[in-house]
Amino acid sequence: MTAKPKAYVVGVGMTKFTKPQSTGLDYPDFVKEAVTTALDDCGLKYTDIQQATVGYLYGGTCCGQRALYEVGMTGIPIYNVNNACASGSSGVFLCKQIIESGNADVVLACGFEKMAPGSLEAMNGNSDGRALPVDKHIEVMAETYGLFPAPMTCQMFTNAGKEHMEKYGTKREHFAKIAYKNHKHSVHNEKSQFRKEFTYEQVLNARKIYDFCGLLECSPTSDGSAAIVIVSERFLAKNPRLRPQAVEIIDMQLRTDFPSAFEEKSNIKMIGFDMVQTAARDLFRNAGLTPNDVQVIECHDCFATNELITYEAIGLCPIGKAGELIDRGDNTYGGKWVINPSGGLISKGHPIGATGVAQVVELSNQLRGRCGKRQVDNVKVAMQHNIGIGGAIVVGLYRMADGPAKPAAPVGGVTLKSDAIFAEIKERAEKEKDLVKNTKASFRFNVTNGTHSKSWTINLHKDPPFIGQSDEKVDVEITLKDDDFLALAAGKLKPDQAFMQGKMKLKGNIAKAMKLKSILDPTMLKSKI
Repeated sequence: MTAKPKAYVVGVGMTKFTKPQSTGLDYPDFVKEAVTTALDDCGLKYTDIQQATVGYLYGGTCCGQRALYEVGMTGIPIYNVNNACASGSSGVFLCKQIIESGNADVVLACGFEKMAPGSLEAMNGNSDGRALPVDKHIEVMAETYGLFPAPMTCQMFTNAGKEHMEKYGTKREHFAKIAYKNHKHSVHNEKSQFRKEFTYEQVLNARKIYDFCGLLECSPTSDGSAAIVIVSERFLAKNPRLRPQAVEIIDMQLRTDFPSAFEEKSNIKMIGFDMVQTAARDLFRNAGLTPNDVQVIECHDCFATNELITYEAIGLCPIGKAGELIDRGDNTYGGKWVINPSGGLISKGHPIGATGVAQVVELSNQLRGRCGKRQVDNVKVAMQHNIGIGGAIVVGLYRMADGPAKPAAPVGGVTLKSDAIFAEIKERAEKEKDLVKNTKASFRFNVTNGTHSKSWTINLHKDPPFIGQSDEKVDVEITLKDDDFLALAAGKLKPDQAFMQGKMKLKGNIAKAMKLKSILDPTMLKSKI
């Protein structure tokens, strides 16, 4: 059997996920920002894109075209994908198939949502009398449990959690621990809707939405967009500069059935347990991997109950043992896996059509070592899980094309005095949005102490910004001694003086080089060794 052609994610971008209607922007604005960022990440233009998918849940026909027309009107095929909460990842799945078919070498997958405040019911409208996609689920719930006044989706997942507690002795506190973890993770994600670190007690005792499920255990409605650029191996061979950042899509599985849920009327099965389990088994079998090979997972935690049940469905632990996994801390930093380092849907936000694509953005950045304080150590394989009730499930595995990304520093065991300055520049770039916005330039510093040398790349074109070791093309290349760099950082030597005195060699865009004054502002740097 001939192996399928490989597909690679080479560019990623997303907006900040925000409270609905809080920005004054419309969905084409969100999409334009996400797509432009993804294109800038890989140095491609919209005219390079040959086909595109756009995922969304709420909106009329051809919203995808309307959104992408803000980026360009090139006449390419644009597919509108509506697969409930799995719309975005379904678009990624379709893009992978397009690459595998050989019909395109460069494709774009993006997703968006512009929502209303409150529960999903605020977005619903069905005045034409047609059946809703979740009608069968509502029918089973009504026959088995009666109808409840609380939001329907919260009922479904909370009832599944109750069933799990009754069958396996899972504790109510286990769900709160998951939500607490995700809120804690999102503190370091600038794209998250929520960045507040709630206490465990605040999560446990939050206002109840339905039964035991509290507000902080539910994903919020959100506005936002995410986008990725996917290319073929043929394109990558012609553009080797992209290979160091290329993320291979090892395998993806999409399933769209809930047969046993309606036969047995099980809450756990009705939220897609069997479908997830089957998809995950096929995923790992096709990839020749197991859950033990994975280090980081972006999981569809629309409610904390679903994340817990998903641990068992994708094979992280035996059925009924998810509570023990949580108690061991095997779902966060220092444990066996880091699950939802982005904050997940619960804290990062859940603009439905964007969610599945945003998961790929986070996993790509994790594999590329670009996540700053939320970076997971030694990431080799990353996993995605995205589910849409009604229904659809997408799971995927990802890895770097050329093996795991190398740590930013130290390189070869060498430590230079200037390392502390670059670490501080990295911290500034993560916190100071104006610095990144106003600079929009990339630099490579070749620093030597006479015995050892090290190259640092500062790329403020990217979002998130990149500070570390990279061979990518930059606007300005600078060569200088370690001690002279320290003098610059301390304000004892000005960049123009260093250049005129021959202490600093410059190659590239001189206008961009002038922006070094902002990056090496002595008043903003604490480390002046």
